[in-house]
Amino acid sequence: MMKTLRCLLIDDEAPALRLLQSYVQKVPFLETAASTTNPIEALTYLEREFFDIVLLDIQMPTITGIQLSKLLPSETAVIFTTAYPQFAIESYELNATDYLLKPFEFERFYQAVLKVKTPARSKITAQDTRRIFVKTDGKNNFEQVNIQDIHYIESLKNYVAIGLEQHQIITYNTLKHYEQQLPNNQFIKVHKSYIVSMAHIAKTDSQTVYLQNGKNFPIGDTYKKHFFQAIQNSLL
Repeated sequence: MMKTLRCLLIDDEAPALRLLQSYVQKVPFLETAASTTNPIEALTYLEREFFDIVLLDIQMPTITGIQLSKLLPSETAVIFTTAYPQFAIESYELNATDYLLKPFEFERFYQAVLKVKTPARSKITAQDTRRIFVKTDGKNNFEQVNIQDIHYIESLKNYVAIGLEQHQIITYNTLKHYEQQLPNNQFIKVHKSYIVSMAHIAKTDSQTVYLQNGKNFPIGDTYKKHFFQAIQNSLL
């Protein structure tokens, strides 16, 4: 017999809450055990009963969804529902199951709750240990680089800078060349002049991506939607 997952729905906007309720109602293995537009009331529910899934907005009065999620038991799955993409990295650090960016359709909602019903054994794939040779200055001068060690690639007109942990390599090439050659599940273009490694992102906001080595780059308007979608897709 299929186990029914008990959901707590929290959103301070009534129309958004009604939409969540309608989505839950369409899924056979879900039930709305409680719902509220008041995050403080939600704390009362959480004190007296267990929920398999909490779907919650982030920007709410008195207590934010991020703050509230930190009070949940570890075995409760958290799915954020928000209109603000800049919290995606923080939600990832909190081990959220998913991050739904409003407005989202039922199909996207279903993908999120399905992760709770049938969690993947592991979303971490074997690390790519490929190495590439990069031409440096001087005839027949090359440097071997493990692609895991690449933090970013920056366009410098007819050259590119390949940023590593402690130094960068300047080579005669184009950004487009590396965009085509590097695995697109590990590297992403965030600006017409910058490609960054997803593994080396420390945090982000709606305008900037910050890398673990202290570098930061602007996120171009053309690339924002794709970038933040990639962040959402990487959530465990």
